[in-house]
Amino acid sequence: MPTVHNLAERLDEYLSKEKVARIKRAYFYAEQAHEGQMRRSGERYITHPLAVANILSEMHMDHQSLMAAMLHDVLEDTAVSKEAIVEQFGEGVAELVDGVSKLTHLEFESKLEEQAENFQKMVLAMSKDIRVILVKLADRLHNMRTMGSMPPEKKRRKSRETLEIYAPIALRLGINDLRVELENLSFESMYPLRASRIRSAMRKQLGHRKEVVNHIEAALAERLKQEGINADVKGREKHLYSIYKKMREKRKSLKEILDVYAFRILTDSVDSCYRILGVVHNLYKPVPNRFKDYIAVPKTNGYQSLHTTLIGSNGVPIEIQIRTRDMEDMANHGIAAHWLYKTDETQSNQTHARARRWVKNLLEMQERAGDSMEFIENVKIDLFPDEIYVFTPKGQIMEMAKGATPVDFAYAVHTDVGNSCVGCLVNRKLAPLSQPLTSGDSIKIITAPGARPNPAWLNFVFTAKARSNIRHFLAHMERQEAIALGKKLLDSQLRNFDRDIDSLLPDAFETVLSESNLKDRESLFEEIGTGHKAVYIVARRLLQLSSSEEVITEQSSLTIQGTEGLLINYAKCCRPIPGDAIVGVMSKGKGMVVHVEHCRNISDIRDNTDRCVHLHWDKAMEGEFLVDIRVDLSNARGVLASVANAVSHAEANIESIQMQDMDATTSRLNITVSVTGRTHLGRVFKRLHSLPAVSKIERV
Repeated sequence: MPTVHNLAERLDEYLSKEKVARIKRAYFYAEQAHEGQMRRSGERYITHPLAVANILSEMHMDHQSLMAAMLHDVLEDTAVSKEAIVEQFGEGVAELVDGVSKLTHLEFESKLEEQAENFQKMVLAMSKDIRVILVKLADRLHNMRTMGSMPPEKKRRKSRETLEIYAPIALRLGINDLRVELENLSFESMYPLRASRIRSAMRKQLGHRKEVVNHIEAALAERLKQEGINADVKGREKHLYSIYKKMREKRKSLKEILDVYAFRILTDSVDSCYRILGVVHNLYKPVPNRFKDYIAVPKTNGYQSLHTTLIGSNGVPIEIQIRTRDMEDMANHGIAAHWLYKTDETQSNQTHARARRWVKNLLEMQERAGDSMEFIENVKIDLFPDEIYVFTPKGQIMEMAKGATPVDFAYAVHTDVGNSCVGCLVNRKLAPLSQPLTSGDSIKIITAPGARPNPAWLNFVFTAKARSNIRHFLAHMERQEAIALGKKLLDSQLRNFDRDIDSLLPDAFETVLSESNLKDRESLFEEIGTGHKAVYIVARRLLQLSSSEEVITEQSSLTIQGTEGLLINYAKCCRPIPGDAIVGVMSKGKGMVVHVEHCRNISDIRDNTDRCVHLHWDKAMEGEFLVDIRVDLSNARGVLASVANAVSHAEANIESIQMQDMDATTSRLNITVSVTGRTHLGRVFKRLHSLPAVSKIERV
């Protein structure tokens, strides 16, 4: 059983005597606080904080992180307060401990919600100090190592949470050693049978593999020696979970995956890495399109290496990674190397800056998300797909998630660029905003003042940042539009009595607000605009409170301008177009739906002044509206083409067309056409009537 004295000996290698003494003091403080507490396995509770500190010492973390590791469960499981920790160990350690501590005093609807809330709190703490997540990861790793005594259901839940959130975070921060162990432990807990099968298959193949690995290793080392390059060659074992994931994702058998031999070559300088690449490509034939240069363009988490795949003697596939020894340490320790390599500030600072940028993105997502569950879903999307590398118009490289679209790129540049995006040029050619980007694309976003996100973007955007920004903007915009529509409806109703909103008594508004349990006028307008309150009733009550006369309200008429946005929708049953007599029906939560006055679907509520508003079109109304028409015609060769041609000559577009045979000589076309109004529709009818084959046309 490791003791605090064993830990102190290891820490003496890289920390001063005074700092080691402070860590020991934190240990004894925690030991006293946890006195009498036991783990489920029967061990004293203090063994857990000590083990977490040991994991962090292997990463060469600083003394404050190790002190926080010792104290990380003190706030949650004992009577010690945060103020007491501040007094004993200082503000920095107390903040770290608080960040790692879970939320325990809130009532949650479900375990999922509890995890989501915990993760939100952790993100906030991470934004102040990135070390919080490193202590949390070490804590999770030790819990995963000692899960033997837990009930199976809890094991599976913890393992799933680790695979979905904690292992990807370790990957994002570049801490590969820790990530691999977290993945393997989770995999074994979730699928013990699959894990044991894969492990026994690997053991069976080990004898045969060893011979081949030694042969290739010797050939590579010999060739590098001949070229005078100082480098170490070592065989690389694939770990359990990565084998399982490859089998599932690439639909490969275990034999196919184990037949690939993997090696890592470590050297002293970047220059030597590229020389080694030339040497191995001369020794064995490279596989086309399987070379990746992560030294020139590092991965998001700071990982750097050259990757290549070769075909060895007897057709054996060989995967090779070439990197410097510093890059190897960065790959294994990632952000933790920031504290390990104080000497190499440039490399560690780049990794640190990347991690900070990621945490900043998480915070932005958190502000935009509706609740903690939406936030954690967004984070899972972002944890962390393969990257592609694209160029801005000025030639800067940007890392994007694989599958990202130009809209994702626009939001990655800046939220305002995404919100005002109207089009894009990909490799100097116009491209759809939904087109997935590929590595090497050059993207220019076209923006327009007054443009705003389209709800349809949510169907294709890939990154969590774009998704949360679009949702946030639409929710905000919908509220503003509901307020504007509600105010307009109320004003229109009041104008029948030569009154307006400003002429009403303030006390009248206060009374209506208190009767409705609303906090301000904007909330009242929003309720009217979204159809939750009938404008007729609100107007009548306001007029009653503002004057002593009996109020007899008449139905007013409201002007539709076409720029009202999301809160005014056009009914699909009757497809109203400018020039039609129209009625607005208030629908709860959806705002106003515009119908043609004689539409059958509203016949029973047309006279209900609570729900229906008389409307008229603005004279300057612009835009295109869909209308359904039915055309009966005689069968003849090329008749469909002549109908399409006639509609086109009337400067209208066919959106959809369906043809059905009525009898041997007659067919019926159901066409959806986009027009600007009744006059334009009249021109379409005139063109169609001029065709000899057409016998009857009607608007549906």
